[in-house]
Amino acid sequence: MKYVLVTGGVVSGLGKGVTASSIGVVLEACGLRVTSIKIDPYLNTDAGTMSPFEHGEVFVLDDGGEVDLDLGNYERFLDVTLTKDNNITTGKIYQSVLEKERKGDYLGKTVQVVPHITDAIKDWIESVSLIPVDGKEGQADVCVIELGGTVGDIESMPFIEALRQLSFSVGQENFCLIHVSLIPVLGVVGEQKTKPTQHSVRELRALGLTPHFLACRSAQPLLEATKAKLSQFCHVPAANILNIHDVPNIWHVPLLLRNQNAHHSILKQLNLTSVATAPDLDSWTKMAETFDNLTDHVKIAMVGKYVGLTDSYLSVVKALLHACIACSLKPQIEWIAASDLEDESEKSTPEAHAAAWKILKSAECILVPGGFGDRGVSGMVLAAKYARENKVPYLGICLGMQIAVIEFARSVLGLERANSTEFDAQTPDPVVIFMPEGSRTHMGSTMRLGSRRTLLQSRDSLTSKLYGDVCYVDERHRHRYEVNPEVAQVLEEAGLRLVGKDDTGKRIEVIELHDHPFYVGVQFHPEFKSRPTRPSPLFLGFILAARKLLQTHLSS
Repeated sequence: MKYVLVTGGVVSGLGKGVTASSIGVVLEACGLRVTSIKIDPYLNTDAGTMSPFEHGEVFVLDDGGEVDLDLGNYERFLDVTLTKDNNITTGKIYQSVLEKERKGDYLGKTVQVVPHITDAIKDWIESVSLIPVDGKEGQADVCVIELGGTVGDIESMPFIEALRQLSFSVGQENFCLIHVSLIPVLGVVGEQKTKPTQHSVRELRALGLTPHFLACRSAQPLLEATKAKLSQFCHVPAANILNIHDVPNIWHVPLLLRNQNAHHSILKQLNLTSVATAPDLDSWTKMAETFDNLTDHVKIAMVGKYVGLTDSYLSVVKALLHACIACSLKPQIEWIAASDLEDESEKSTPEAHAAAWKILKSAECILVPGGFGDRGVSGMVLAAKYARENKVPYLGICLGMQIAVIEFARSVLGLERANSTEFDAQTPDPVVIFMPEGSRTHMGSTMRLGSRRTLLQSRDSLTSKLYGDVCYVDERHRHRYEVNPEVAQVLEEAGLRLVGKDDTGKRIEVIELHDHPFYVGVQFHPEFKSRPTRPSPLFLGFILAARKLLQTHLSS
């Protein structure tokens, strides 16, 4: 196995995930098979209990793993299906070591960070890298490892040491280290500054790792003088200093690397030049250029709880982008804090309330994504009601579907206090309830997670048609509340079509309105399986409906 390690320095948030994904894309384009591992040095076992404000969205895998959003980037860029073991955390490592200690596997030895924790990290990396993720038999050729955080962080020290040992044990021609760093420009001076990167590389070398490549993030392309200075002080050949400057969209990043012959240098370092081919990135070039040249926008209202940080809904944003490009449109996402739509905000923050409603009423379609907790729920219900009554295309995902059911029960069935027991435990009309198999004492990994089969009840449903006249779909879930099966018949008799159910036939998975251009709610998360070249069918139908092109698409 060949390993490419991507580390980061100076500051976090430089785009190590996109860089690691793009390196994988370029190597795949050279005919190699690639797998990925993300190392997160935090003590959490997984990302499942983290606030979206804290760490961005929680990405869900087929096997139910709740992982860092960078694994979503890997899946979208490389078109692979990863497992929860592809995300290593300090919590997972320590848990596995402590379980072994309790069993007596260490035979009375003093359990220490070195060698026990570092050995566990190495063993985990080496075993997971052998698992095929591209649907083919046998192991991949290259494993791209991204180390989260920045070099020098206390929590990442055991991982740095383990990776140092790994590089030594596998040999130089099987290990390539790419260090992502920032080249800032001070406004007053206007000069590209290399000192932060010099210090970062010095820190890395002091820990026993010497970078083979520098991936330099900057606003503008690097000057040759800057490259020469970096090469001199960081002991990296000038040809191995890669510049990843700001680009119009992230699909340009693999092209940037290709244009700088990064693939050739990496293949040479890994002794793979004899088995690799010239990189074929025609589809990526077409995708990047197509997006750059789009001029027609579609206005999408995103009514959510975590709109202060767009990474909270990263996969939804990407799925909208994939669908829009398939329709030759550019997404214009208008973020609406759900609480700003509520009646209370009209009194407390009248300007924000008026602005939110103005945006909602000018949107061509409305999307309510997933979330937890009661903040903003009333605003989401009002958004769903507006979409239903005014025939505006509506897509409700997870919580968004439950919101649509609550609104329908209140407005159509006349159940004024209809609610979810998540928001009102004493509601007399619980149309959304806590799942019987859920845990009320533990939060982590206790939801209904991962890929589950949804049986579509009718081939003439819009959802079935969008997926290609199928009778079932396999999509990823992440929820602990569900539509109350006891109200299913009443809802259906009043006109809400329950077109998708789980394999027991009781749990409601998909709802639709018949006399509406597009009013769909799904309990699953279709955004997690959307790909740049294969947009999610529901997102595609949503965008087509916004432009009144859905029926033409279905008939063709």
